[in-house]
Parts: sequence; structure tokens; C-alpha cells
Amino acid sequence: MSESEDRNAMLYLLAGVGIGALIGVAAGMLFAPKPGLETREELREKLRRSRRRLIRWVAEQKAKRQQVAKSEEASS
Repeated sequence: MSESEDRNAMLYLLAGVGIGALIGVAAGMLFAPKPGLETREELREKLRRSRRRLIRWVAEQKAKRQQVAKSEEASS
């Protein structure tokens, strides 16, 4: 496999692990012995935080890829 394929495979693996972790956290919270409203509010806030982190991470990855592409163009 090429280096870019290795990176893509690693990103897919990490994304899968992250999504699995979020699902696990959500399931754990839903089955926790708390009142339903409190659990839903807590879950909603954690999902919002995770979404913000994911959006920030995706933006960082796009910026890195653009920098790499620009540096490759400049060296060509």
C-alpha cells in the first residue's frame, strides 16, 4: 500500500473507533440510573461538544492537506 492509502486506512480506523466510543457513551448514559430528562440533557451537551471537536478536527485536517498540496506544487 502507498503512504496515502495507509493514512486513509488509519483515518477510517480512528473514525470508526471514535464513532463506536460515542455510541458506547450514549448507550451507557441512556441506561444509567438517572432521570430521563437529566440523562437526555447530559447526552445532548456531550454530543454538541463532540460535534464541535469533530468539526474543528476536520477543518485542521483540510488545512494540513492544503498546506501539503501547496508545498508539493511549489517544489514541482
